[in-house]
Amino acid sequence: MRTAKDRLRHALSFEIIALFIVIPAGAWMFSKPLGDIGIVAVVSATIATGWNYLYNLIFDHALLRISGSVKKTVGLRVFHAVLFEAGLLLVLLPFIAWYLGIGLIEALLMDISFAVFYLVYAFVFNWLYDVVFPIPSSIETEGTIREH
Repeated sequence: MRTAKDRLRHALSFEIIALFIVIPAGAWMFSKPLGDIGIVAVVSATIATGWNYLYNLIFDHALLRISGSVKKTVGLRVFHAVLFEAGLLLVLLPFIAWYLGIGLIEALLMDISFAVFYLVYAFVFNWLYDVVFPIPSSIETEGTIREH
């Protein structure tokens, strides 16, 4: 299992890197002012960061309980990313519509566009994160975990 410090590094780096991509791309794609998309992106990222931490903690505990390991197959990574984005989509839709002064359908299309980006981004980011910061081995000695 990952430590709280590692989970925090994961959540913050995920959102910061994404903001550098999504703010200019979103402003260009939706013909909205950079500042407006920036506010939507930062508020969304803040909500998503909390959700990311909580979701991954719950998901890993459930996975450990069900399978005895937190290792994820490609199919499980896809399921993990889709479920995360679906929950976030429902939470962010009303905020996007309200803040940008747009209808729910337009907000839904915008939210889906962001979700598709984040779906792909989450899959790639999480896979690379696991490579760069591998999960400590399950060999435990007197309460310490030996890392490989």
